[in-house]
Amino acid sequence: MKFKGSFTALITPLKNGEVDEKSFQDFVDWQIKEGTNGLVPCGTTGESPTLTHEEHKRVTELCIDVAKGRAVVMAGAGSNSTAEAIQLAVHAEKAGADGLLVVTPYYNKPTQEGLFRHYEAINNAVSTPIFIYNIPGRSVVDMSMETMSRLAKLANIVGVKDATSDLARPIHTMTQIGKDFIQLSGEDATAIPFLAAGGHGCISVTSNIAPRLCAEQHKAWADGDVDGAIEIQERLLPLHSAMFCESSPGPVKYAAEMLGICSAELRLPLCEISESSKETVETALRQAGIAN
Repeated sequence: MKFKGSFTALITPLKNGEVDEKSFQDFVDWQIKEGTNGLVPCGTTGESPTLTHEEHKRVTELCIDVAKGRAVVMAGAGSNSTAEAIQLAVHAEKAGADGLLVVTPYYNKPTQEGLFRHYEAINNAVSTPIFIYNIPGRSVVDMSMETMSRLAKLANIVGVKDATSDLARPIHTMTQIGKDFIQLSGEDATAIPFLAAGGHGCISVTSNIAPRLCAEQHKAWADGDVDGAIEIQERLLPLHSAMFCESSPGPVKYAAEMLGICSAELRLPLCEISESSKETVETALRQAGIAN
């Protein structure tokens, strides 16, 4: 199973309103060298809602080009338009992505049957493994266990990024769908309990700025070093919280600027985080031993 361990929901560096391609490629290379198992471009953290279609496709291509098989690339290919999601999925497949991350359609509020048909249409358009991204807090729709079970029977639906924070859900999912259905936490703070409940890894915001620690945490767990994994989780917990003191990716981009990775620049309607939030991020970075 190559879809396991520490995945980074990559930020998209911006400079003067444009995608900073060099910073992004340098960043992806650093992530791999720090031990990150998987890369997720063009997700929520990558500001996909405000990337043009051309930028979205370009960022995906840049990530795949740098990865060169050294890390798994799970390309964001979600939309609240099924036709648009198919277009992005087909492009990512042609570009060489190892997997596709498809968020539940936001704003439309589809029924469970609508959700099923949305993913079924994408499944039928590609042959690349597809991960359902279930994040009710942002999409205002929660995929039921029954719908996920139906989708898991399709050829290319292989797993889920679960951002519900419901730690009973991975056990229910494993019981109803089976252990081969890959479950990745979408919440940094629940990474360890999610693994204990049958999960396989985490798609992380924090790993943008602490990739080695996040990777070591998952390695410790895989090696049976539970105490070591929990110790890292305790060290990172204030940082996990700080990354969501305002809407993501505002805090993590500010942290990235502090560490010299890239500019903290965002695209409207997201804007620079407040001074108090900056202090929160700075304090958390120091507590985790990542910044002085």
